Amino acid sequence: MNTISNIEGLEIEPFSARSVILSALLGLHPPVLPVQALIRLAERFDVRPGTTRTSLSRMVANGELTVTEGEYALAGRLLERQREQDEGRRATTQEWNGDWITAIATGDRRTMAERRAFRQAMIGSRLAELRPDIWLRPANVGNPPRPAQVIVTRGAIAVDDAADLVDRLWPLAAIDARSQQLIHMLTAHRAEVDRQDDQLLPTTFAISAAVVRFLRTEPQLPDDLLPNDWSARELRPLYDDFAKAFDQQLRRFFAST
Repeated sequence: MNTISNIEGLEIEPFSARSVILSALLGLHPPVLPVQALIRLAERFDVRPGTTRTSLSRMVANGELTVTEGEYALAGRLLERQREQDEGRRATTQEWNGDWITAIATGDRRTMAERRAFRQAMIGSRLAELRPDIWLRPANVGNPPRPAQVIVTRGAIAVDDAADLVDRLWPLAAIDARSQQLIHMLTAHRAEVDRQDDQLLPTTFAISAAVVRFLRTEPQLPDDLLPNDWSARELRPLYDDFAKAFDQQLRRFFAST
């Protein structure tokens, strides 16, 4: 039985067959599962086997998955999303020397798909939009991808107050509040994960998905530009511990399929 409705404020939409498949595969290394494991997992979310099979077929046709001898694996853009997700879980260790990364889209006749891909790439690289087609962030992380018709620079910029610029780019108070909320949910649900109760898989999936989504875009700004009590510093190791227990539960569940 799906128990996600018992958790308020997750801002996670109800799990469809596609979102169950994605959540499962994005968390695995390598991201491969047999069809029966995916079907059985989706049934925990009240998704019928026929619906799961239809979703799998559509995802293969769309280039999101590949299938070999009944095993489905992530493909295409979803592999990049998994990389971004994994990077979000690791706190950056690069020192900040005051430089900034700036990405500017220069093409006037880009298609909607190109504009969407550019925006997704910037968000995935944890840049923030200053104005349409101009994105930037402190250069304490690696450069974002540079598709055609995009200029990426790395160096000093003339700004009177870097902290004021950061406030314009990111809603730090709202981000920190969300982080604190997720810390509370992880802490409250940790004992339930240790119980290894498969009936609670939907709830655990929802909490895990909410944390991973948050960490994928949490800006990882230099300490000089963050409050001393920035809660994401606590969230990452807390989720690492949570994820290890959840991974053990999932592997046991899949092994019994």
